[in-house]
Order: sequence, then structure tokens, then C-alpha cells
Amino acid sequence: MKKILPLAFTAFLLFSSVILHAQDDKSKRPSPPATATGKIGNTTITINYSQPSVKGREIGKDLEPKEGKVWRTGANEATVFETDGDIKVEGKPLAKGKYALFTIKNGNDWTVIFNTKSNQWGAFGYKEAEDALRVQVKGSSTAADVTEQLTFTISNSGMISLHWGNLAVSFTVSE
Repeated sequence: MKKILPLAFTAFLLFSSVILHAQDDKSKRPSPPATATGKIGNTTITINYSQPSVKGREIGKDLEPKEGKVWRTGANEATVFETDGDIKVEGKPLAKGKYALFTIKNGNDWTVIFNTKSNQWGAFGYKEAEDALRVQVKGSSTAADVTEQLTFTISNSGMISLHWGNLAVSFTVSE
């Protein structure tokens, strides 16, 4: 009995450490992490986000974004938009730094939000008072190609695009 107790305790510790390590592995999540990086002039822009999948569900009904509601524009932690230089988004200034990227869908009109609190889970702690910038853009709910997993792209010409399901939203960035 004296030998079984320490052996059981050791097995418990090993099992616990394996489980804790597996929980830290974000690549094993149903919405895995992804990164989009691009250079616009001399400025590097990086978007770190988690990629939800459509999986046969209906965006706006079964999945976010819901009409008129703030969306983390991804899954899990809030999507992080980082720029290493001052930029203009749709012609409006945005200082270099890290921002949580949120959006609000209203039909084909979208509000793209850069929030100063970049380290937050989802949009649960979102506060409009912490927004650094909001811009209005047109989107589409009838994209030609259906994209299963949320995907961001950054072109050298300054176009940042989000594609998911049949949604397509783009905004321009310049130095």
C-alpha cells in the first residue's frame, strides 16, 4: 500500500501535465490560430486571429457575425491587428500599435473597429469608449467563392480582405 500511493500520485501528476499542455496547444482548437502578414510601403501589418469554420451552418443565423452586433472578427481571443508604423485606414489616421479588430455587419455595410484593448477574449469585454478608430466599408454577402474557414489577406497595394462563407469585406490601408 505504501508503494501504490506514491506511484498513483506520480501517475496523476504526469497525466495532469499532459492535459494542461494539450490545453495550451492552440492548434488543436476547433478554430485554430492563423496569421496574415503583409507590407504596405515600409509598414508591416500583422493580423493574428482564430479561424472559425462554417461546417454547413448559416452565417448570421447559426454563426457570427449577427446583424448589428459587435463581432471579434474571428474566434476565441479577439483578433489582433498590429502595425509597426502609423497608417491610414480608409483615409483616417491610425497610430502604430496593437489593436483588437472588431466588426459590425449591417446588411452590406460594415463598421471596422480598431480597439485599444488588444488582449481580450472575444467581444465580451468590448467597450466603444476604448475604440481608436471606426471606419465604414461596403461588404458583400454573395462572394463568388465560398470560404470554409475565415481568412484574412493583406495585399501590397494596401487592400486588407476578410473572406468567410459567402462574406467578403475589404478595407484600404496606406502610409
